[in-house]
Amino acid sequence: MFNTSAIPVLDPAGPYAGSITTLSWTLIAMGVAVLAVVIAALWIALFGKAGLKARLGGTTAIWIGGIAFPVVVLSLLLVYGLTLTRNLTAPVPAGAMRVRITGEMWWWRVAYLDRQGRPTMLDANELHIPVGRPVVLELESNDVIHSFWVPRLSGKLDMVPGRRNVLPIQADAPGVYAGQCAEYCGGPHALMGFVVVAHEPAAFEAMMAARRARRPQPAGEGAALFRSTGCAACHRIAGTDANGTAGPDLTYAGSRRSLGAGILPNNRGTMMGWIGDSQSIKPGNRMPPYKMLSAAELQALAAYLEARK
Repeated sequence: MFNTSAIPVLDPAGPYAGSITTLSWTLIAMGVAVLAVVIAALWIALFGKAGLKARLGGTTAIWIGGIAFPVVVLSLLLVYGLTLTRNLTAPVPAGAMRVRITGEMWWWRVAYLDRQGRPTMLDANELHIPVGRPVVLELESNDVIHSFWVPRLSGKLDMVPGRRNVLPIQADAPGVYAGQCAEYCGGPHALMGFVVVAHEPAAFEAMMAARRARRPQPAGEGAALFRSTGCAACHRIAGTDANGTAGPDLTYAGSRRSLGAGILPNNRGTMMGWIGDSQSIKPGNRMPPYKMLSAAELQALAAYLEARK
């Protein structure tokens, strides 16, 4: 399970997050400096000697400390901030990898796009990217306002229904980078996590090629249960007749690091628990409980999904 309170915010792992972190530290330092000036002025006003108060008091102090100083400081910070973060709005190189992330209540729909903006591969709650290359995220929402935020890779950006916002991200080192919905969206908002997995370029290309390769889908009790219990009405598995779109795509469910958008580690036992009664794990999510299934049936379903890689 991802502990969102432990997500490092001021520990950048790419150029887009780096500029934001630098600006954040600058604003913190300036805030401390201004606070120190205010405390010094207050101390002089309350405890300073009469001569010192006379020299520093009057309209001159008001003009300098109350008007000129804030105008100069804020103007310099504005110019510096815009200059520092200009990479966030700079054009991304042509041919950059593009992915569409759609916010849902309370999970993330992921679609890898081709050069024409058409989805070529679907996933959920997890994004895989190559190290050292900028990736353009097209952010949308299918219901309410969400906010996409992976602190170590870029800033946060709202996902507004009916609007497509664009956010560049980049990871300079392999790793797993946790994120979180940063805009209250009702219900289990706090349990709406996300993961970006950065791979070395060769490993990334090999993984994507393996995913694109068509492989025969196993039959058996798990596959039959997936159809007979209605799972296929809400979920999609590529290469099968399961084409539901209401819930997360399960084509690569077995390879994900978590279940329920960061609620549980992904293994057969947690998969059985999630299918049997996800409401006890993530109250308010839109998947109904399947308490009518026996332990053996839950295990067969979990094994079937575990094999989706």
